[in-house]
Amino acid sequence: MSVMSSDKVLPLDQQERKRTVPELLFGDLWEYAPAPENPDFVEYKEQYGHFINGEFVKGKDHFPSVNPATEEVLSHFASADKKTVDSAVAAARTAYETVWSKMPGRERAKYIYRIGRMMQENARELAILESMDNGKPIKETRDVDVPLASAHFLYYAGWADKLDYAFPGATPHSLGVAGQVIPWNFPLLMAAWKIAPALAAGNTIVIKPAETTPLTMMKMAEIFQEAGLPPGVVNVVNGAGATGAAIVNHPDVDKIAFTGSTDVGRIIQRALAGTRKRLTLELGGKGANIIFEDAPLDQAIEGVINGIFFNQGHVCCAGSRLLVQESILSTVVTKLRHRMSSLRVGNPLDKNTDVGAINSKEQLDRIAELVQSGTDQGAEIYQLPCSLPEQGYFFRPTFFTKVAQSHRIAQEEIFGPVLSILTFRTPQEAITKANNSPYGLSAGIWTDKGSKLFSIAGALRAGVIWGNTYNKFDPASPFGGYKESGFGREGGLHGLLPYLDLR
Repeated sequence: MSVMSSDKVLPLDQQERKRTVPELLFGDLWEYAPAPENPDFVEYKEQYGHFINGEFVKGKDHFPSVNPATEEVLSHFASADKKTVDSAVAAARTAYETVWSKMPGRERAKYIYRIGRMMQENARELAILESMDNGKPIKETRDVDVPLASAHFLYYAGWADKLDYAFPGATPHSLGVAGQVIPWNFPLLMAAWKIAPALAAGNTIVIKPAETTPLTMMKMAEIFQEAGLPPGVVNVVNGAGATGAAIVNHPDVDKIAFTGSTDVGRIIQRALAGTRKRLTLELGGKGANIIFEDAPLDQAIEGVINGIFFNQGHVCCAGSRLLVQESILSTVVTKLRHRMSSLRVGNPLDKNTDVGAINSKEQLDRIAELVQSGTDQGAEIYQLPCSLPEQGYFFRPTFFTKVAQSHRIAQEEIFGPVLSILTFRTPQEAITKANNSPYGLSAGIWTDKGSKLFSIAGALRAGVIWGNTYNKFDPASPFGGYKESGFGREGGLHGLLPYLDLR
């Protein structure tokens, strides 16, 4: 892979990075010393089965969970077959009919709140495990993933005894057993998004974490057990696609919630067509981050960096398409390259790291293939000229200019630290290009004119739209998309609706 300069392409090892003013003045004094978090702080088992009916049970057909930054095996996890899923669903059904659905909301709230508080008490351990299992920087798991996940439990604990007042004119009833399948990019956070509202609404749960990141979900099972959650209320089964399919197709599951790829979402929707099961899907995205010429550019550049390089770009709502007004393109590209020069890529457990490891070799290969397609189709590439660790799955932060709407990098979800830059001249052109996508999950708008911001936002076909910011989340705010980004909402009062029958 090569770096695109203003005149010609140079190999990465020959590319000289422009030194910043502090570096020129003070040299190595401005280099960051390593600040690694100590992984010896955490404890986990060499082998896991499943968590069913309040107990950890053994399983078979184990598969490894690998640390993507070191390629070392962390633990081995059993793969649940149909019989194991049957036992988990049976435990959830019994708990629903005998305990959880009959429990007053104020009592359910105590358990949910206790889980949130115990997550806060174990925040350091959860953050380290999430970084080791997923590859994301420790400062993201420490400052975003774990606090926001625990906040969702605390938030929905407040709704558990107020359901009769939440939906005027309707009487809410729980659905029964919810089957939930979560992705590998935000294991803890996606689990909280699904578990907390389902419990508050009075449902019981069978949940499957992604096969590449099951470690923190089993740590959460320990928290459920320590919190005294009644047996069978939350059951965790490990496995890959076949395990997820067994949950989706189980006749005694009343609700399916899935976050993942659009292709798998289509399979699930076809499988449930004509059945009584409720379904919510949060799928892929190709978010448009729109910068107008009147935008606060330095602030916008920070939003661009956060929008695409946060979590190595493993974000469904990532701002992976940057739409820049033509008159400021050169300024934006110059500022973006300068800001990227300060990004630190490397050990996710180092508190200075900005961009960690790609979650798996499979995902790394997909990113590389799509990046190659960008160069093959005529786009110009720039990659951060940094050294990468010899071990692990790492990819340099990248952006493309001279991108056409027809390019694969402008249409397909790359799910990595890769940005496609397109231009526009008028607001209407920006709207047309932003909506020219099969996805409709997110968008960002950067301008100093409030009237323009609201006007553009009203014309975009996206579920979540940020104004002069990007990738900001709150438990009280709903999240979800349109078109091939799925349907249904998670978070806020809206997040309770998929788990309730309003009569």
